[in-house]
Amino acid sequence: MSNPSNDRALRMKVDGMTCEHCELSVVKSLQDVGVSDVRVDHRRGEAIFNAPADVDPAILARAVSRAGYQPGPVETVETSGAGRFPASPDGDYDLAIVGSGGAAFAAAIRARELGARVVMIERDTLGGTCVNVGCVPSKTLLHAGDLYHQAGHHPFRGIHTVQEGVVLGPLVDQKNELVHTLRREKYEELIAEYGWDLVRGEARFLDGERLEVDGEVVTASRILIATGASPAVPSIPGLAEAGYLTSTTALALSEVPESLVVIGSGFIALELGQLFRHLGSHVTVMQRSPRILKGYEPEVAEAVYEALSEQGMSFVTGARFTRVEKRSPGYHVAVEVGGETRAVEAEQLLVAIGRRPNTAALHLDRAGVKVGPLGEIVVDAHLRTTNPCIFAAGDVTAGPQFVYVAAYQGTLAAENALSGAQRRVDLSAVPAVVFTSPSIATVGLTEEQAKAAGHAVKNSVLPVKAVPRALVNHDTHGVFKIVADSSTDRILGVHVVSENAGDVIYAATLAVKFDLTVHDLVSTFAPYLTMAEGLKLAAQTFGKDVAKLSCCAS
Repeated sequence: MSNPSNDRALRMKVDGMTCEHCELSVVKSLQDVGVSDVRVDHRRGEAIFNAPADVDPAILARAVSRAGYQPGPVETVETSGAGRFPASPDGDYDLAIVGSGGAAFAAAIRARELGARVVMIERDTLGGTCVNVGCVPSKTLLHAGDLYHQAGHHPFRGIHTVQEGVVLGPLVDQKNELVHTLRREKYEELIAEYGWDLVRGEARFLDGERLEVDGEVVTASRILIATGASPAVPSIPGLAEAGYLTSTTALALSEVPESLVVIGSGFIALELGQLFRHLGSHVTVMQRSPRILKGYEPEVAEAVYEALSEQGMSFVTGARFTRVEKRSPGYHVAVEVGGETRAVEAEQLLVAIGRRPNTAALHLDRAGVKVGPLGEIVVDAHLRTTNPCIFAAGDVTAGPQFVYVAAYQGTLAAENALSGAQRRVDLSAVPAVVFTSPSIATVGLTEEQAKAAGHAVKNSVLPVKAVPRALVNHDTHGVFKIVADSSTDRILGVHVVSENAGDVIYAATLAVKFDLTVHDLVSTFAPYLTMAEGLKLAAQTFGKDVAKLSCCAS
């Protein structure tokens, strides 16, 4: 139907839409009758698209009706350009995306669903951190390490298993094969599927509307920065000269080191430290703060410390690092602890203190984009930067560094940038999982955060040994903690250390997101002999001694 040279922009009222799925249904139905550049907003109850000037409105109405919604009147939309979406006569694209990770791909997919012309710019490997050097490779190796550890340390009598050693090369090859497969299927092949352009090279801002990519200029009416983050490195005398592993290079080792020092004690440090401990390394974790997992509930940190210590990991906390030296055949790390000088030596040194946003090469000052003290891009509740035409999403904003948060933000940023939807970011119920063994999972507020937010707080702390699943597993390391508002009974936060804590936390996420109460958890069935039952038991602990209840008693 559509001839772009004769097209005009039209708006149709559409009633009955309630969600993003509804939007996609209307987009497809209208595209099926030949209109182009379709964007639909269920909140506004409208569809905007390009169609020939002589299009029959009845054809458009029937298309919307076939999708299951009620068509309304059609009107012409005034545009400043040639009628394309959005009006951007001076731009090559409607949306330029810098980066190619979770936020970038989610944004590109949503932008194409809205009919926008999109370009993605990537300087390195397609797919970003998660699939290449983060979630996927680390978790497959962590599972392998846990299986190997269990072969030599399971708790069951009469079951005889043997640890016959680790050949790391084939394991890393298998990890690489998985990464390549997922990168191809979940990233590379989607570009042609959705139809956006990919430009390879380093992007730098020339001004607020133009990017320079290896000598070529790309212009767009809206720009999204989704460049992610990279391993942060502390300022320690001698560290740069000595060299070190990061979370990226540690996953590429071809041999298990005899010993390993880890600088840092957050989730990356503990995951990778335990991985190499399970594979046979002697591991020492060293940290400036007085305890590991300093941002977590103290009960969580204590339970994890106890479990990892029993597995043979050593910890040095409250350390001031004075020098790192490379001494054959490994590293010498000197620290001061409680006024005394100590030194730890190991074959390998891993730095895992967190991640810093990738913004240094972007020349953001030219675009009027403000950054924070760590180089993170400052955004408002709509993910708009200090330049109203530029948005940012994902790890580059220094928010929660999870791929599912990045994808959520990418989608939201694309909608706000292209349609003016003004959707606000809501991170009040973001689950976080640390894939140690036992694993750690949290959602919502800690007790300290809840008090700081003005809540009258009550909490329950349930040791995992009170959960029947842990008893049948013969593994009672861990804890459940629920933080609730004492006046309303509303669940404010849940914090778990247990086997499969990451699976348990989804139910807790729903409780936090939808304002469920302690009573709601108590009065809901929990399947017996699952770790999820610990949520109900922890809720019951507010009013009962669960040690004095029979199995499944309410």
